[in-house]
Amino acid sequence: MGKLVFKNKKNHMLDKIVPILLFLCAALSIVTTIGIVITLISETYQFFQQVPIMDYLFGTKWSPLITPTSFGVLPLLSGTFMITVIACLVAIPLGLASAIYLSEYAPKTVRKIIKPILEVLAGVPTIVYGYFALSLITPLIRTIFPDMGVFNALSAGIVVGIMIIPMVCSLSEDAMSAVPRSLRDGAYALGATRFEVALKIVVPAALSGIVASAVLAFSRAIGETMIVTVAAGATPKLTGNPLESIQTMTAYIVQVSLGDTPHGSIEYGTIFAVGMTLFVITFLLNILAQYVARRFREEY
Repeated sequence: MGKLVFKNKKNHMLDKIVPILLFLCAALSIVTTIGIVITLISETYQFFQQVPIMDYLFGTKWSPLITPTSFGVLPLLSGTFMITVIACLVAIPLGLASAIYLSEYAPKTVRKIIKPILEVLAGVPTIVYGYFALSLITPLIRTIFPDMGVFNALSAGIVVGIMIIPMVCSLSEDAMSAVPRSLRDGAYALGATRFEVALKIVVPAALSGIVASAVLAFSRAIGETMIVTVAAGATPKLTGNPLESIQTMTAYIVQVSLGDTPHGSIEYGTIFAVGMTLFVITFLLNILAQYVARRFREEY
């Protein structure tokens, strides 16, 4: 009887302690996020005390480390979005096609083999992708465009796209797998082919998940660092030519964070200004992804 009472007291104590521990774990992530945001805002505010915000947002030249200094962020924004667009043009069609195959065509044994192999791509270090772009993709592209430089946006964008294929494929395939079998059976009963069922029934029914995966992939490509640092170069240039060397926001942060910039200087403040810009863009993209997922969600 005494052992039973002791066991009940122990379970009662655990019921009180475990929720507190779980709450602290959840609160830690919230506090960390708040700390990051406060740091970004405070440092960015100090930067804009010295640099007019309009010059930063609409300036077409970025050279904060070279005299005469210039703080127009548009070259970094254009380089970032060029890499992102190229990556999405690679990742979204290939990822969606892979998801359709895995969901609608692949036998179970093939799916069990292909899906883990695709997901291995997500585990490859991004620095390896960067040197893969530099040592293999760039030489291949230079056979077509001999005048292209060693560092360029095209090869970096292609490899970033390869890196985010698993994200698009996995999220899209999960959305397609959630479509009820009855919708497919009804279409087959009406004489539809497997391709028609996949394209006209399953994809529209899973549209919210597919669009959300595309938006999240876009966000992931914007935040990629090591691939573009290694393969795209360090030339902040306002250009639309993907064969030229460019610089992205993340690559610039890496460049300045190497330790050569004095702490508290205006050059050091550019890290936080660029970081805040990147944070706002990715934050808005995540909100957009959540809105799309809710707006086009189908209930079955």
